[in-house]
Amino acid sequence: MKKKILNLISKKSKVKGFTLIEMVVVVAIIMMLLVIIAPNLAKQKNNANRKTDDAFKSTLQTQVTLYEDDKDRNGKTISFQNMFADGYLTKKQLTKSKDYAVKDGIVEKNAK
Repeated sequence: MKKKILNLISKKSKVKGFTLIEMVVVVAIIMMLLVIIAPNLAKQKNNANRKTDDAFKSTLQTQVTLYEDDKDRNGKTISFQNMFADGYLTKKQLTKSKDYAVKDGIVEKNAK
């Protein structure tokens, strides 16, 4: 009888699970992976933003060239507001164009 009781007690105390050390090791591995991956993610985000800006600048330049070819400017400077009014830019493009300027028919990003 005594053996049966001890057997039951020992079976109940052998609950399966993770030890604290195992959990610490798993968390440490996850942290090391984050340390390796996080800087690369930030670099990729900056790279994507730069490519987006370059593509938008190229689009603006194309629209400016079309505007110059279609309109007789008589020496007047090109403004994005006039291009929007004449249908060469969308409202979204006009809003984003605040970071750019046209000088002698060339689109340049404003210094920040």
